[in-house]
Amino acid sequence: MASAAEPASAPAVDYRTHPSQYRHWKLQVDGQLATLALDIAEDGGIRPGYKLKLNSYDLGVDIELHDALNRIRFEHPTVRTVVVTSARDRVFCSGANIFMLGVSSHAWKVNFCKFTNETRNGIEDSSRHSGIKFLAAVNGACAGGGYELALACDEILLVDDRSSAVSLPEVPLLGVLPGTGGLTRVTDKRHVRHDLADIFCTSVEGVRGQRAVDWRLVDRIAKPAQFAAAVHDAAARLAEGSTRPAKARGIALPRIEREETADGLHYAHVRVDIDRARRTATLTLQAPTGPQPTDALGIEAAGAAWWPLALARELDDAILHLRTNELQIGTWLLKIAGDAQAVLASDATLLAHQDHWLARETLGALRRTLARLDVSSRSLFALVEPGSAFAGSLAELAFAADRTYMLALPDDAERAPRLTLNEFNFGLLPMVNGQGRLQRRFYDEASPLEAARAAAGQALDADAALALGLVTAAPDDIDWDDEIRIAIEERAAMSPDALTGLEANLRFASQENMATRIFGRLTAWQNWIFNRPNAVGEKGALKVYGTGEKAGFDLNRV
Repeated sequence: MASAAEPASAPAVDYRTHPSQYRHWKLQVDGQLATLALDIAEDGGIRPGYKLKLNSYDLGVDIELHDALNRIRFEHPTVRTVVVTSARDRVFCSGANIFMLGVSSHAWKVNFCKFTNETRNGIEDSSRHSGIKFLAAVNGACAGGGYELALACDEILLVDDRSSAVSLPEVPLLGVLPGTGGLTRVTDKRHVRHDLADIFCTSVEGVRGQRAVDWRLVDRIAKPAQFAAAVHDAAARLAEGSTRPAKARGIALPRIEREETADGLHYAHVRVDIDRARRTATLTLQAPTGPQPTDALGIEAAGAAWWPLALARELDDAILHLRTNELQIGTWLLKIAGDAQAVLASDATLLAHQDHWLARETLGALRRTLARLDVSSRSLFALVEPGSAFAGSLAELAFAADRTYMLALPDDAERAPRLTLNEFNFGLLPMVNGQGRLQRRFYDEASPLEAARAAAGQALDADAALALGLVTAAPDDIDWDDEIRIAIEERAAMSPDALTGLEANLRFASQENMATRIFGRLTAWQNWIFNRPNAVGEKGALKVYGTGEKAGFDLNRV
């Protein structure tokens, strides 16, 4: 049954937006400085049933933030520092809207938290790889998800006005966790001592002033009269460490165009076909066609229409649409159509110009989109068939998949599909844990990685790819249809919950970092807590918040 936040007739969520449509963020660019000011419209919730009071946010707010970050990346290449602040007096952000969480389904809460996590991780990704530095100018009360947004920035400056504090009050106030990275970033990123973190995360009032600096919760404080100057100085200092160009002309990011049908999405370079009976979505990516730019001037002239960037944007939109709006479509079949040589030529251009700002940002878009695929709670099967273009950057989809099936046609060399490796398959597009997908596949073992690297540039048939461990199975044309059908039917018969846990554990084996702990340990615990009566039962903390009624906890420890 649909909840108040998700009525049965609610339209699909659309992740496409533009600054002219923003209701919650104000983006201002002045040379090397961009300011993102949060000014949330209380009546601007993406679903009915709640008010976004005290600069609290929902999915719609984060959709705008995601779009604004991409516009800074591509439309404003000279921006070196982004100041994230509030347009409101005495309140920075009070975090995720509690009433929204209280009326939302479990699936909505989980998807909301995942997208929010990815957007915060994207801030850190751009700082690490693109040289865009982020300063949280906390000019008022900063709680929960608001502090988690600040934690994603490179530095935090807190106004020292005797009242403004940073806090993570979810445990004592709501019976849930700071689920978008708060617990993990406090320890892993800011190195807050664990006993102090325990006090901080079990207190409603938070920490302010010099104590916040002493506990490493913020980097520095400034009195109200000096706050604006302190923000200016910190932003300028961060800009000095940026690698973004001093002079460059950005490219416009037009609206991603797509044709929608009852059972699919059709973009210029991506097609999604949904089979509701089998509960599958087939995502077919199209290799580049026609002349492609080979130099910096050509890349800039192509702009957002440049194939690798256009493909990344379309695939990202398709993933988000399916994750949010097609919950019962549990298996995604990954296909690539077209000329593999065209993919490899495009990759060569990207490699040759990877120090150019636009190529670097395009690599970032590809990296983040593939990482979004990795952490999607769907079964991923890659199908390498005749006419496929699993090569270079697009071969990463084969290695992102839970299984890869490649058709063997030993008696028909002309029709036999091929798989080709290049530098993109050896760490240029890492997963969120920092590993390349082949590194993950072979557990960083030297022998299979060296064999794969030695085969780079060769168009490998099914037998060769299977011998190198690059595919899961290589059925011939007699067995192909039955083997794929059985695999899909078996998957559809299994518990989606168990598959989500299975896939997440197998995809991110051996190597962990802060991001995987956020997506894995923290998210798994939060998802469990979101289902528990202490949070969402009739007397659960999320349900009774704001009513004046005290939460009734089941005191058994589980």
